[in-house]
Amino acid sequence: MPERDFMVPGKSVALAQNGMAATSHPLTTLTAVEILKAGGNAVDAAIAAVALQGVIDPHMTGIGGDCFALYAPASGTMVAYNGSGRSPRAATLDTYLDMGWTSIPDLSVHAVTVPGAVDTWCRLSAEHGKLGLDRILQPAIEAAENGFTIPPRVALDWARYANRVAGHPDAAEQFLPGGHAPRTGDRLSNPALAATLRRIARDGRSAFYEGEVAEDIVATLRAAGGLHDAADLASFAAETTRPITAAYRDHVLHECPPNGQGLAALIIARLLEGFDMADTSLTDADRIHLLAEATKAAYRQRDALIADPAGMTVSVEEVLADINIDALRARISLDRVTSVQSWDLPVHRDTVYISVVDRDGNAMSLINSLFFSFGSGIYAKKAGVLLQNRGAGFSLKPGHPNAMAPGKRPFHTIIPAMVSKDGKPVSSFGVMGGQYQATGHAHFLSQVLDRGHDVQAASDQPRSFFTEGAISLEPTIDAETKADLEARGHRTRWADEPLGGCQAIWIDHERGVLWGASDHRKDGIALGY
Repeated sequence: MPERDFMVPGKSVALAQNGMAATSHPLTTLTAVEILKAGGNAVDAAIAAVALQGVIDPHMTGIGGDCFALYAPASGTMVAYNGSGRSPRAATLDTYLDMGWTSIPDLSVHAVTVPGAVDTWCRLSAEHGKLGLDRILQPAIEAAENGFTIPPRVALDWARYANRVAGHPDAAEQFLPGGHAPRTGDRLSNPALAATLRRIARDGRSAFYEGEVAEDIVATLRAAGGLHDAADLASFAAETTRPITAAYRDHVLHECPPNGQGLAALIIARLLEGFDMADTSLTDADRIHLLAEATKAAYRQRDALIADPAGMTVSVEEVLADINIDALRARISLDRVTSVQSWDLPVHRDTVYISVVDRDGNAMSLINSLFFSFGSGIYAKKAGVLLQNRGAGFSLKPGHPNAMAPGKRPFHTIIPAMVSKDGKPVSSFGVMGGQYQATGHAHFLSQVLDRGHDVQAASDQPRSFFTEGAISLEPTIDAETKADLEARGHRTRWADEPLGGCQAIWIDHERGVLWGASDHRKDGIALGY
């Protein structure tokens, strides 16, 4: 692998032998490692970390959101967990068409779906954990009760999106103390959330989906005009499924199946596999162009086809069939720009991703999100639960596979990933960033397998993303590359925010070493022992 230039600002890849965690917040990484050192496994550490991050990074994630996970036991079969919540059973497509809506507003109570994270954590813990919820939720409980300190990137995002809670008095009281977003170094607590987490630690999923917490969530939503009832929460259950896969070079990329966009990541990987991305004669503009063209093709398929599996009209196998991939790839060339097509789905950037590998080789790839920053902005004050707005991901087009329907799961952007080789998991990784995630997975994988970068260097590489009719370029990409892309017919723009946030662990089975990365675009670290 190319070595880091120590004359250039950056950070080294993390190395460890006994266990490792990579997250976007230093405290959650430290907590995960402490759980590993206390005898917990990768599942325990990941849940402890994400529960804590839901307290200390509340605009990004929390128990009012959803969760997807891939778990690869050291010996056994990889399993995918779908913890995405459903729409209220009383909600129908006509409900919103009669309002004259063409999409569900992201700050509307009608964008709130049942939170799926808690049930997913409980199921993961019961089926694969070692320590139990009463132990692994303690760091989150302590932070909510006694307070936590705001780091720089969290403070930046909190201030940028404060308007999303400003219009909700209960949410504003909790998240905008004194009428403004907390600044770097400020401290905040949430005793109501601490009490709810304590109930979950003691009683499990019933403490959230039934009883006082559920009653407060439903009452809050009904007061805002929502259609949710107690049965919508009580009936929720996460599902286990088989991962979907695609080969890339001599490795296999594993993703969660729909209703997430992991299928789009597989399409992009399969398209890029037909090009020699390791060719040293390719310029930066060539690589950005090919990634943009593959993204266009994959995201057109994504937006037309991906939905709750019960509503999909084609199978994953059909989408990934050689005849379809070959036809899409045939339209891509280095000197031609394919037509632009806008996307119907809302753009957002707010999620947390956590990667953990323990000393036994168990690997956990987990992602948790409220969707938009601060989700719907609707806050169940007594329970301390900020509610997601995943329902904004539904289509309101009659006949569309992703059209709103009662008790249905919307299209999801959040996707954890794993990579295997010769039947063994070799990497647990994810790239936060809303719509960017599928493209980010393919970009990261190519940087490692085609360019030979270690996981930190792969994460550090400048990013581009075809979105909303143009290629968004991070300003670390030079002006000559931008001009080259425009000469080929691309519209381009400089990104106004970093594109995504990567966390990754690579498993070197031969030497018994874990390689970890945490994106410089966030506050986090990768750490092992």
